[in-house]
Amino acid sequence: MKHLLSAVLAMTLVIGLSYSAAAQTEVTVIGPGGVRAAVEKLIPGFEAKTGYKVKPTYGSGGVTHARVVKGDVFDVVIVQPPYQDVIASGNVMTDTEKELATVAVGVAVKMGAPRPDISNAAAVKKLLLDAKSVSYPNPLGGAVAGVSFEQTLKQLGIFDEVKAKYRPGQAALVAKGEVEVLVSFLSEIADPGVDIIGPLPRDISTPTGFVAFVHTNAKDPAAAKAFVQYLSGPEAAAVHKGVRMVPGR
Repeated sequence: MKHLLSAVLAMTLVIGLSYSAAAQTEVTVIGPGGVRAAVEKLIPGFEAKTGYKVKPTYGSGGVTHARVVKGDVFDVVIVQPPYQDVIASGNVMTDTEKELATVAVGVAVKMGAPRPDISNAAAVKKLLLDAKSVSYPNPLGGAVAGVSFEQTLKQLGIFDEVKAKYRPGQAALVAKGEVEVLVSFLSEIADPGVDIIGPLPRDISTPTGFVAFVHTNAKDPAAAKAFVQYLSGPEAAAVHKGVRMVPGR
């Protein structure tokens, strides 16, 4: 009996030390703002399940991308395509690549305002030309949604007209009625004072993807890989859908 108790105590000590080590491991993550809503919802479940801690950093898609290429070290990096230069930098483990989800650029207006037609390119063009003001994320700051939307404006042939009434992307301005139309990634529109109409038609706006990698210099590759797997697993898929994203394959 004495030997059995000793064995049980030893095993308990080993398990306790293992959990303690996990709890002390902090997984640092960098990603663009479009993935923030999903990642923030997923962090508590991952921490509870593994004992690891997660420290996220968010920025515009362009800035996030540039920091990874430059060599800033985060255990897990989330980027948007194209990301050939991220791979070429040697700063990520290519065999850890996981597509997390895609998200569309969409339209929102003030809650209670008439809901516009955005079912086709002609309807979107009319909405944007008729609107007194349009807000979207600043492409000069590296916002991928803003870059994508300005490409849409050029495709529609109304770039100059809409740019003349542009306000930097803030849902709060739309909720207050200070801006008429908001255009942004659907996952980033969270203000309860706005009414999300839906995504822009795919023939004028292609959804963008979010892809995760483990950094080549991750301090704990096993912990980083576990988080990437969690971000792309079945629990994550439900969260992605909940913030208007389409889970990856």
